[in-house]
Amino acid sequence: MKKYLVFFATIALVMACTPKNEKLQYPETRKSDHVDTYHGTEVADPYRWLEDDNSKETGEWVKAQNQVTFSYLEQIPFRDALKERLTEVWNYPKMGNPVNRNGIYFYSFNTGLQNQSVIYMKESLEEEGEIFLDPNTFSEDGTVALSAFSVSRDGKYAGYGISRAGSDWQEFYVRDIETGEDLDDKLDWVKFSGMSWYKDGFFYSRYPKPEQGNQLTGSNENNKVFYHQVGTPQSEDKLIYEDPDNPLRGFGVGVTDDEQYAIISATESTSGNAFGYKKIGDKDFTWLVDSFDKDYRAIGNNDNILYVLTNQDAPRYKLVAIDLDDPATGNWKDLLPEQEEVLQTCSFIGGKLIATYMKDAHDVVKVFDTEGKMLHEVEFPGIGSVGGFSGEKDDQVTFYTFTSFNYPPVIFKYDIRENKSEIFYETEVDFDGSKYDTKQVFFESKDGTKIPMFIIHKKGMKMNGENPTILYGYGGFNISQTPGFRASRAVWLEQGGIYAVANIRGGGEYGEDWHKAGTIFNKQNVFDDFIAAAEYLIAEDYTSPAKLGVLGGSNGGLLVGAVVNQRPELFAAAIPAVGVMDMLRFHKFTIGRYWVTDYGSSDDPDQFEYIYKYSPLHNISTEKEYPAVMVTTADHDDRVVPAHSFKYIATLQEKYQGDNPVIIRIETDAGHGGGKPTSKYIEEVTDEYAFFWENMDFVPEF
Repeated sequence: MKKYLVFFATIALVMACTPKNEKLQYPETRKSDHVDTYHGTEVADPYRWLEDDNSKETGEWVKAQNQVTFSYLEQIPFRDALKERLTEVWNYPKMGNPVNRNGIYFYSFNTGLQNQSVIYMKESLEEEGEIFLDPNTFSEDGTVALSAFSVSRDGKYAGYGISRAGSDWQEFYVRDIETGEDLDDKLDWVKFSGMSWYKDGFFYSRYPKPEQGNQLTGSNENNKVFYHQVGTPQSEDKLIYEDPDNPLRGFGVGVTDDEQYAIISATESTSGNAFGYKKIGDKDFTWLVDSFDKDYRAIGNNDNILYVLTNQDAPRYKLVAIDLDDPATGNWKDLLPEQEEVLQTCSFIGGKLIATYMKDAHDVVKVFDTEGKMLHEVEFPGIGSVGGFSGEKDDQVTFYTFTSFNYPPVIFKYDIRENKSEIFYETEVDFDGSKYDTKQVFFESKDGTKIPMFIIHKKGMKMNGENPTILYGYGGFNISQTPGFRASRAVWLEQGGIYAVANIRGGGEYGEDWHKAGTIFNKQNVFDDFIAAAEYLIAEDYTSPAKLGVLGGSNGGLLVGAVVNQRPELFAAAIPAVGVMDMLRFHKFTIGRYWVTDYGSSDDPDQFEYIYKYSPLHNISTEKEYPAVMVTTADHDDRVVPAHSFKYIATLQEKYQGDNPVIIRIETDAGHGGGKPTSKYIEEVTDEYAFFWENMDFVPEF
C-alpha cells in the first residue's frame, strides 16, 4: 500500500503542470487474477476489489482519481465564469404545487440557491406562508435532504423522511402541526416507502437492519409492512404483512380517502406488480392479482368502486372500475378504455376523473365523469409536460404545473367544476425562452422504426455542422423523456449550444410495447436508436462528430457506455453518469435484482450471451479511438453502486491507447441524485459543460 500512496502523491504534482493536449497520467490501479465462469465462459474481473467501498485501498484510489480529474477541470480557463453564470441563472424562486389538508395548504419553496427547498404552510391562498419544515437546518452542507413528506387527513400531524448523503435509506419522523415541534417518533431502515395515514398513524414498509459495513451495497431483502402509531417507539409498530417464503419481494400499502380500504401492492421488479385489498379492520388481504407481469395502480375509490390504472390487455394503459363487493377479474369494467395516447396518470378529485395522457412524448389532460364520459380537455400554453392534479375526491380546487424546454414552470390553480385555469405562481428566470425554438423531429432507426426527438436551440441558428450539441437519452424502465425546463440547460443554449433529447425505445413514450421493444433480447434496439439520433444530427448539419457530446444517467449511463463502445467515432465527448456498467453483476447489489425484467440476468445462459456482448465494462476496445470520457458517480450511491463506474474507468484507462482524457469525477457525500444540494448540482453541471466545451474546442463567451 505504501508504494501506492507515494504514487498518488506524485500524480498531484504531475497534474498541476500537464498541458491541455498531453495525455494524462492516471493512477496505477492494481489488477488481480480474479476470474468468474459463466456457463462455461471465463470472464476476468481484475478490478473486483473496487467493489469494496469500505476498504482503505479503494478510498485512496478514489482520492487519486479525483486528484487527476479536478486538476484537469481546474485548468479549463472558462470554468469559473461558467459556474458564475450557472449560479446567476439558477438563482430564481422555485415553488411546488400547494396541497390542501383539512384547510391547510402545504407547499415547497426555494428562494433560489438554498441547498434544499423549504416546506411552508398557510390557511388561505391569499395570505403569506410561514415556514413549517426547513431541511437546510438538518446539516450545514445541505447533504441531509427531505425524502418524504405526508400530512395526516385531519391536518394534525406531518410525517417526514430524511436521507443522508444521497442514500436511498430513509429515517422517518413526525411533527405536530399545531406546535411545529417534532415528537419522539423515529423510524429507521426505511427504503422506497411512503407514509399512508390511517387515524393517528400510518402504514409504511421497511427492511431489517443491515450488517455493519454492508449498508450501501448489501442486497435488500425481507421487506415488511408495518403500522406506526404516533407517539410510540418503532419497536411497538404492528406488523401488517410479510412473506418470508418470498424474501426478494417488496410491499407497499395505501389507504383510500374514506379510510374504508387498505390497498396492498407487491413487486419483484420495476415492471409489473401484484395487488390486493382488505377492509380496514379485517385480518387478511385478498389478492386480486397474484402475478407480476402487468401494472396495477389504485388511484381512488367511490364507496365500493375502486379505480385502478393498468396495462392489462392495454399496452397504452386504461382505467378500470372494480366492484369490491364482486371483485373477480371478469367483472372489471373498462371505465377509460385504451386510447391511441398513453394514459400516464389519473386522479379522482372533485367527483371527476382527471387523466393525463402522453401523445408523442408531450402531455394532454382530459377530464371525465365517473361513468367514463369525456367532459373537456384542459388547455395549456403549448407543447409541454404537466405535473400535479393531486387532492381528495371532494376537493373542488387543485393545482398543476406546466413546463417545457424553453418555458419555465408555471403553477396553475384549476377549478374542477368550471374547468377554469388561472395562473397561481409564475416563475421568473434570467432567461428569455421566446428566443429559442423547440422542434420535434422523427428519424429512422436501424430497423426502420420511427423515433421522435426534441431539438432545442436559438432561433435563426445557422445549421453548418459547427454547433456544440448535447444528445441526451435514457431508454429504459418504461420511463418517458418529456419536455421540461432546466436552468442549467438555459446556459448551454444561450452560448449557441443545441440540446437534443431522443425518445428511444425502452422508455414509455408509446406504452408497454415501446418499453418491451428495448428490454432483454431487444436491448440493442435502444443503442441503435441512440446511434441513429446522433447520425441524424450530423447528417442534418446540426452538428458534427467534433462538436457532439453524449450524456445519460443511471440506465442512461449504461446507454452512453454501450454506444461509445460501439460507435466512438460519432462523439467528441461522453459523460456516462451513475451508470450500470457491469451487466454481469448488477443484480448482486442492493435492489439491482429488480432490473432483471429490463436487462435479463447473467444467471440465465442465453441472457448472459446477449448482455455480455454489450456490457460497457466488458466491451472496451484496445483498438478504437475513444472520445473524451468523464464518468460521474458518488460515494453514497446505493441504487447503482459506484463500483460499476470504478471498474469501468479503471478498464478504460488501462485499455485506451489514445490521448483524449478518460477520467472519473467521484462526488463525496452524495448518492444517485435524489436530494442533492443545490451547491453540488451547480458544481457538477459546471464540470460537465466545461468538459464538453473543452473537448469540442469551443470557447463560450461569458
